[in-house]
Amino acid sequence: MTKARPALTLREPAELVEQGLAPASALSALERVASRYAVALTPELAGLIDTSDPDDPIARQFIPSAAELDARPGENADPIGDYPHSPVPGIVHRYPDRVLFKLVHVCAVYCRFCFRREMVGPGKESALSDSAYRAAIDYIRAHPEVWEVILTGGDPLMLSPRRLAEIMTDLASIEHVRIIRLHTRVPVADPDRVSDEMVAALKAEGATTWVGLHANHARELTEAARAACARLVDAGIPMVSQSVLLRGVNDTIEALSDLMRAFVECRIKPYYLHHGDLAPGTAHLRTTLAEGQELMRQLRGRVSGLCQPDYVLDIPGGAGKSPVGPNYVTAVQNTAAHERERGMETRYRIADYCGDTHLYPPET
Repeated sequence: MTKARPALTLREPAELVEQGLAPASALSALERVASRYAVALTPELAGLIDTSDPDDPIARQFIPSAAELDARPGENADPIGDYPHSPVPGIVHRYPDRVLFKLVHVCAVYCRFCFRREMVGPGKESALSDSAYRAAIDYIRAHPEVWEVILTGGDPLMLSPRRLAEIMTDLASIEHVRIIRLHTRVPVADPDRVSDEMVAALKAEGATTWVGLHANHARELTEAARAACARLVDAGIPMVSQSVLLRGVNDTIEALSDLMRAFVECRIKPYYLHHGDLAPGTAHLRTTLAEGQELMRQLRGRVSGLCQPDYVLDIPGGAGKSPVGPNYVTAVQNTAAHERERGMETRYRIADYCGDTHLYPPET
């Protein structure tokens, strides 16, 4: 049973209890969670939660849990190492040709697995100051190797269209910045916010805009969310997806297949499937790497190549992303004497999508 959606964003555990989205018996524990980590659930996503299902995959992403109070060894407030690569406030320059530009520290909704959960939400600095913004722009301008700027945070689409248009113009005026990518959950969390004015604000002469959509379950791509994405794509803004592999949300082949197909139906190319980061209090939502690799192996054999994301891990400490999907290639010593005489010392054993293996080149 899905309850009627609330009129306003829910921000307090008591409001979640009042709406039947959390049990009254958990209120004290959830208030302790909310005192440390931000809570916000928009009407659009609240209306998707099946309150009769204790394991509802939408609720697991957004309704706080007492398990978040259980920090495990190895978990870290900066699990992917943003700070060591931040030369000026708001900028993360980890890779040579691109930077993250963290404009705001607020989101429409707060995910219970967020890797920046210690840095976002009420009580944190909501946005860069004017002086910090100018210093960040100056840093980008002074580094001609920066080809792409990725607007993140927080969620950049929480800014007004007017402010976004100013930022896009500032970035597009830098000659070496050719790509501006925005990472957002807004099209699924608050689709009406993706207005024609917002879409127009995301385009600036001199640079190409891309939008990366974060969604983790096919049910998030409602009719309204699909329409919001269509407004972006129809305006000539290409879209890619970002998802996190989450226990109890999308860690079955059926759920993962449905999600990737839903993206492609919306003209969104699946891009990254992130392994869960070691953010504090998120162990109950993380899978193992072996589980993720097996899901990717099944996905390869089940759905179109259009639906295949890269399964990646952000290496703790700041070393960057690395693909961690299954390996399909194994080198083997060539035992055919007549071929070794011709210099063919190595063959490869290739696994197909059914799990069978084949030698390449084939034996002669």
